[in-house]
Amino acid sequence: MFSTSVIEIKKSAIKHNLDYLRSHLKPGTQFSSVVKGNAYGHGIENYVPLAYEAGVKHFSVFSSYEAYRVQQELEGLPHTIMIMGEIENEALSWAIENDIEFFVFETERLEKASEAARKVGKKAKVHVEIETGMNRTGFAMEEIKHLAGWLHNHEEFIHVKGICTHYAGAESIANHVRVQNQKMYFKDAIKLMAHCGIHPDQRHSCCSAASIRMPEMHQDLVRIGILQYGFWPSKETLIEYQSKHKWGDDPLERIMSWKSRVMNVKKVKTGEFIGYGTTYLAQKDMTIAIVPVGYSHGFSRSLSNIGRALVRGKRMPVVGIVNMNSMTLDVTDVPEVEKGDEVVMIGNQGALSISVSSFGELSELLNYELLTRLPKDIPREIV
Repeated sequence: MFSTSVIEIKKSAIKHNLDYLRSHLKPGTQFSSVVKGNAYGHGIENYVPLAYEAGVKHFSVFSSYEAYRVQQELEGLPHTIMIMGEIENEALSWAIENDIEFFVFETERLEKASEAARKVGKKAKVHVEIETGMNRTGFAMEEIKHLAGWLHNHEEFIHVKGICTHYAGAESIANHVRVQNQKMYFKDAIKLMAHCGIHPDQRHSCCSAASIRMPEMHQDLVRIGILQYGFWPSKETLIEYQSKHKWGDDPLERIMSWKSRVMNVKKVKTGEFIGYGTTYLAQKDMTIAIVPVGYSHGFSRSLSNIGRALVRGKRMPVVGIVNMNSMTLDVTDVPEVEKGDEVVMIGNQGALSISVSSFGELSELLNYELLTRLPKDIPREIV
């Protein structure tokens, strides 16, 4: 079977990024590789073994399903998996049996975890999430004393592995005051937990942006997502980091390339429309190339008439509406283009490159959104 496109994962770039990021952590801070969203579109089954080979032993996921996928890749190897979001009550026993750690942010999950631990005969390893201003999940400050009492009464079945929170937009200076308040609330929560006799093994709050902008909050563990894949949480974060370190170049490497092939080349006469509707009118005789990649493959429809792809070392504009399964490129100025030529949607070709961030600037989508939209059934190949 053949695919209309392929995603290449560069092994050496993974090691480079991980080594670089870990070298900037405070001594004693554990690095957790966040692989939610199918490893940010790179593929859990592809990325996790390579990250493990590069020395990562701690992985963070959103759901029990993602935890299961990571576990399958690391079976028989020493590792830690931490679920930061959804875990069904039915999956709690499985998680506890397999030493999979998970966030708790409401009483019901704690109660169900205690029941499951009693049945399994093994303590549940939980990370108590504190609500510090994100207003998504977490125990409020006024709940901590009652929570501490509950934990003491159930310490036979619950091991408080960590206390944690999440910042509401550390990638933007516009959120500075809000994030600084969150830091203060989290420190207060840690003190209050300690005063109540709860001393978690780990304290953690830093995502990628926070780890770069607030090294004083590295604490015992950092949860690094987008940075390990060679992308920055925002352009603002990169510029600030470069100015602090007096560097002009991006110190990270993109590990992903996304490639396809020209499916068809044809001529269009002046005055004819290209594709669905009337969004693009040929102003001259044109040559177009059809590429078998469309919005069902993650190439957003919002890139119609504004997107770009590389063919024969040249940047080619998308013309007409991006279809479900194909898009059209204007290759008029490169007459040698032919069926079977390589098309690069993300990555390098010759002296040029197209980054995910350039997609974001054109389509008003985030790096994160574009990456995680890449379907799981696009083959990932290690290069």
